[in-house]
Amino acid sequence: MPINETLSQYSDWSYTTAAAIYVLALVFFLIEQSFGAKGRAAAERAKQKVLVGAGGPSVTETPGVISTPPQTGRAERIGRMGAALLVLGALLHLSAIVLRGLATHRAPWGNMYEYGMATMFVAVVTWLVVIKKFPVRHLSGFMLLPVVILMFVNGTMLYTIAAPVQPALQSYWLIIHVSAAILSSGAFLVPGVASVLYLFRTAHDSNPAKFPKFGPKLPEADVLDRIAYRTTIICFPIFTFGVLCGAVWAEAAWGRFWGWDPKETVAFIAWVIYAAYLHSRATAGWRGKRAAVINVVGFSATVFNLFFVNLVTAGLHSYAGVG
Repeated sequence: MPINETLSQYSDWSYTTAAAIYVLALVFFLIEQSFGAKGRAAAERAKQKVLVGAGGPSVTETPGVISTPPQTGRAERIGRMGAALLVLGALLHLSAIVLRGLATHRAPWGNMYEYGMATMFVAVVTWLVVIKKFPVRHLSGFMLLPVVILMFVNGTMLYTIAAPVQPALQSYWLIIHVSAAILSSGAFLVPGVASVLYLFRTAHDSNPAKFPKFGPKLPEADVLDRIAYRTTIICFPIFTFGVLCGAVWAEAAWGRFWGWDPKETVAFIAWVIYAAYLHSRATAGWRGKRAAVINVVGFSATVFNLFFVNLVTAGLHSYAGVG
């Protein structure tokens, strides 16, 4: 079927507008991070909850005394505005993906531009879920910064005009395998950022002279560790499913389940790293810095596989490149 150029143009406009809104939201979140006190207070409350759940002292309320919620400062209000902008940007981002699919009459992740667009959308949605569950909204700037950078690179250097996919990609496995890769790769951005921030927080806790202004504004290390672990434990089965589906598709398309193609190899390395992270947490009781380092290495392998392997190396996955 012919490409609908009008819908394709609307998709491009939606993508550009979403990226601009993310930049504005990033500024708002950085203001809240720099000048707001709510994030630090919320982190302390989260710490109390962790201690209570671990058998620590419970928090009791005095009968007849009405607790007064803390006053919302200007920085916190700006942070709420940033969250609203983030939701608006995510809706426009979703519109860009849907319109791209309608314009091309196929799953909208047939090349690097579309794949990157969908991956960043998953990252944003995952973070919206996290800030709903944990008091870490003031950290959204650290999450949005890589998203904004990757969206700029994706929309400029990797942009591809809407067109039908190559014959090798005209398979229902494009929907199953690639969508699983998109979900896991995008969501893995959250535990990667959380683990990096965890390393900063623990470095400050061990030596307050390190990062004296930045460290205290981060949530407690336990909160960041829980975010990283819970997100990873959800993403890992999806990632595993995507790897297995890729092997089945490879057997149908190329006559072998595994051929040590560069993308296959790095994906397998990333899988082993994340498996080691979860296994060490479950059996050896590894927590803290060692687990965070493993998680950061796994995320680095994922980003390396997403960009370097697709754009620099030559392999059987090269036909899904930048056009």
